[in-house]
Amino acid sequence: MARALAALVLVAAAAAWLVLVSGGSDADPRTPAGIPGLPPPFLGTAVVGDGGMTAAVDAYGDVVDLRPSPAGPALLTVPTARQVAGTVAPEMAIVPRLRLGDGRSLPFWRADSVTQRYLPGTNVLVTTARFGELKASVTYAAGESSLACLTRVTTGDGEAGGRAESAEQRGRAAVVRIHFPPRADGGTEEHLRCDEPTARAALKAAARSDKRWLATSPLSAAPPWAARMYGRSLLVLRALTDSHTGAVAAGARDGWAYVWPRDAATAALALRAAGHTAEARRAARFLRGLDLGAAARFHGDGSPVAGRASQGDAAGWAAIAAEQARLTSGARPTAPHEGDAVAADYQEKGAGDYLGNAIAATALDSRAERRAAAERISRAFGSPGGLDRIAHDPGSGVDSAAAWAVRPFVLPGLYPAARASLRGLLAGGGRLGIVPSADWPDRDPWTAPTACSAWAFAALARADVRSGHTALARTDRRAALRLLADLRRAATPAGTLPERVDARTGVARSTTPLAWSHAFAVLALRELWPPTG
Repeated sequence: MARALAALVLVAAAAAWLVLVSGGSDADPRTPAGIPGLPPPFLGTAVVGDGGMTAAVDAYGDVVDLRPSPAGPALLTVPTARQVAGTVAPEMAIVPRLRLGDGRSLPFWRADSVTQRYLPGTNVLVTTARFGELKASVTYAAGESSLACLTRVTTGDGEAGGRAESAEQRGRAAVVRIHFPPRADGGTEEHLRCDEPTARAALKAAARSDKRWLATSPLSAAPPWAARMYGRSLLVLRALTDSHTGAVAAGARDGWAYVWPRDAATAALALRAAGHTAEARRAARFLRGLDLGAAARFHGDGSPVAGRASQGDAAGWAAIAAEQARLTSGARPTAPHEGDAVAADYQEKGAGDYLGNAIAATALDSRAERRAAAERISRAFGSPGGLDRIAHDPGSGVDSAAAWAVRPFVLPGLYPAARASLRGLLAGGGRLGIVPSADWPDRDPWTAPTACSAWAFAALARADVRSGHTALARTDRRAALRLLADLRRAATPAGTLPERVDARTGVARSTTPLAWSHAFAVLALRELWPPTG
């Protein structure tokens, strides 16, 4: 059996190069074709990290985004504009290539097949490609300030550790080499190559740290599939939450590696529910320090990101995160503007009087005021189908943000209307989840609405039991389980949740993983299988 091992630790270095999309010129590069059934190369499908160095890895083992912290500045990134345009050149990413004895150097998207998995209970990622009898793999783990990588090649079905000379004698000698993108100054990406023991030690240390962190928050009495989804979702949140500041990145990708208040607040709620109190408090405290009226998104240092105006639900989400994290000091978040009809909602399509904003705003009220607010919401948004997206506009259709009235904003007066809204969306959904609202322009399922609806149905089921409605409780619980089954089908083989998936193929079509979706999944699973004792 042949074996070739290489190891490296990549140390952060600023990448000064910048690429632009020219708009379809014949001179543009073309994104290589991927393997059927897998996403195209250079779209991230997994993330590695522990709240420090963060790396996004595509389905073929290429590092397509690298940052010193989850919402920090990019050291390396494949621009989203080029991904959409299909003009990504391989030189833009860190690419493992299998170099064969005959001189050919093949990237993993040229393999016969590729699989990707995390080592159980860790953020250590293994991507394995098969080239005929050769099997090549690359393993990544990111620590506080570095990216560790271990590569290997075997032949046939033999065990690692065999004699390399046997493959050489058959003319099949091979090794995986890591190719780095060039810098604008003509140099090469700075990196430190280390021996195999150094890389193995880094990978083992990362695995031990992840397992210790995850072991503090088990899911009680849950079936194996639920425990796996729960563990992977928590580990995604660990990778996307800055371990020092609490800044939670929505995703590890150009355009998503920012802090959206609603996404970060949901992550804080999930971490708090799972018992990671310190992390939850840091995330909530970070939100409390933002100028929520300045923008829709924020950098990891708290400064606003230009280009999108503030959104009407931000203050409410920040307030509920602070409340659940039991923060008692600091200024209480306030709505960025007076009234509900002055800001965009979570769909970011322009200002309006939206259901999600109205529900989130109740977090800024007293208990008595919340009851009155629920009545106002019912009058303004209520329709025969449940709760519509736009006030006094039945044509806007029901909105998955109705789930927020159940959790986390807990408005019991809206439970029946929220249930009706979510049942309508569920009836129109497929085997991969639901769309955000009835007026959504396409049918590709989105995992965040699917997961938040699962959380709402799970909470409704528990409320049904308390009120003695056992038959209704069974129906609501079945709905929650169905939505979680949809999430399982929408997830990548490694267990990460894309922002959205192709309605026909189930292949990821956008940022993967998405922190918001994984946070909702944690909360839904905790609601279905609450802690005992």
